[in-house]
Amino acid sequence: MAKLKLTDEWWTSPAEADNGALVMVTGRRDMEPVIATGKYNYRIEITWKYEAEQNGMPDVATSTLMEEVQDALQADFMKDPVAVLTGIYTGNGERNWVFYAMSVKIFERKLNEDLARFELLPLTLYVENDPEWSEYQEMREATEILDE
Repeated sequence: MAKLKLTDEWWTSPAEADNGALVMVTGRRDMEPVIATGKYNYRIEITWKYEAEQNGMPDVATSTLMEEVQDALQADFMKDPVAVLTGIYTGNGERNWVFYAMSVKIFERKLNEDLARFELLPLTLYVENDPEWSEYQEMREATEILDE
C-alpha cells in the first residue's frame, strides 16, 4: 500500500456558536486523497470544556496545554496515520478536535498512550460513522476561503 500523503496546510475562520459566541474554526486543506481511500470512515470528536475568558477563549495556560496535547496527537498520527486531524473548533468555553479514523479501537489505544504523560484532562469523546465526511464538508463550505 502506498504511503498516505498528507499536507499540513490549514485555514482559520471565525464562526458563531448557536448562542452567537465567537468560535475560531481551523480546518485542514487537501483532504481529498484521504477521503478517496474510503478507509477513514469514523469521525471522532474530542471535546475539552474549559473555564472561558470573557471572549470565550481559553486562558494562556490552558491554551498552551491544549497545544501540547494536540502536538502529541498529531506527531503520533503523522508517523502512523490511522487517524487524521481535520478540524479544530475553539471558543464558547470548549475546544473540539475532529479526527477521521480507520479504527476506533486503535484510535482509542493510541490516544491513551499519547495522553499518558499528561495529568488527567477534562476530555470527552464522541464517535460516529461518517464515510461521506459530512462534518468535514460542512465545515469547509461554511468557513474555508476558497480563493486563497
